[in-house]
Amino acid sequence: MPHSAPKLHNAMWPGLVGKGAGEGQEPPISLEKMLQLTAAANVNGQKFDGIDYFLFLPHTNPEASDAELIQIADQIASYGFTVGSLVAPVWPGTVGDSAMGDEVSRGKFLSAVKMACRIAGIFERHGVRKYGVIRIDSAEFGVAKWREDAKANTTKIAATFREAAKIAADHGQRLAAEGEICWAGMHSWKDMLNLLEEVAMPESLGFQADLAHTYLYLLGYNAPECALVQEGHTDEEFYAGYKTMTDKLRPWTIDFHVAQNDGHVHGAGSHDKTGKHCPADDPNGKLDIVKCAGYWLQDATDRGINHICWDGCMFPNAMLENPATWNTILDTMIKVRNAHGWS
Repeated sequence: MPHSAPKLHNAMWPGLVGKGAGEGQEPPISLEKMLQLTAAANVNGQKFDGIDYFLFLPHTNPEASDAELIQIADQIASYGFTVGSLVAPVWPGTVGDSAMGDEVSRGKFLSAVKMACRIAGIFERHGVRKYGVIRIDSAEFGVAKWREDAKANTTKIAATFREAAKIAADHGQRLAAEGEICWAGMHSWKDMLNLLEEVAMPESLGFQADLAHTYLYLLGYNAPECALVQEGHTDEEFYAGYKTMTDKLRPWTIDFHVAQNDGHVHGAGSHDKTGKHCPADDPNGKLDIVKCAGYWLQDATDRGINHICWDGCMFPNAMLENPATWNTILDTMIKVRNAHGWS
């Protein structure tokens, strides 16, 4: 009998991240279109259960009124979807600013978390949201400034995260810090672990693991001293390194992204030099998605994980708007659930 959990979600932000009006950029894809594409996916009668959602324009004004947010909740629910994890607009150029910046910047970061908590509460009272976390990162792009005083800057990020975690706890929410090589103080598995341990609030702030991003953790792309495998590694070396990484970070993991990576760094627009997301069936993909997912999903229910989400940022619009793309992704998600899920 097929597993019924975790629930399978699609992310809405691939319609936004790396998109824009700049030279060489493609236009964003609307929330309505992303919902339609997600709802149309079907693999032997199985469909996506819900969506994860970035709380920023043009999909959502994070300062929208209660009435406007309820309309959005109605729109999402009309497709039969549940909302899972929300992405707080913590970056410069959205609401927030650097978590290791000055007092003003850190205040903006905390304001973004407050806005996300408010929206989470409205969606929960509406009934469209029943589980999931609020996702953050350090909002300090690149590691050069962090390296000027790594210990002090990690301490500063941790202090901001602790304040953010207190805000989340007051609203009945949990935060998950996304492990991605482009965010200072979170750019390697070791630095990510150091940050989580310095925050030391596991009940309110945990880790969000993405298969594509954490693959580059293994390679030590932005922290060669933390590499667990070298280029040209064998499968045996890969899985030994993978186990080392996941054994350390899995106890903190409260949100999980299914993804593929070809070992390269990629970016578009303002979101540059990050782990390259690839199509689920990319022949150059380095990951056995189903096998690798199992390392992260071990004992998932003990950590409150109720859903998993696909993440494939910075795909061309033609690929995102092709129905076959989403059927392939959904099929991969189903295989992950069949292998590692529960009822």
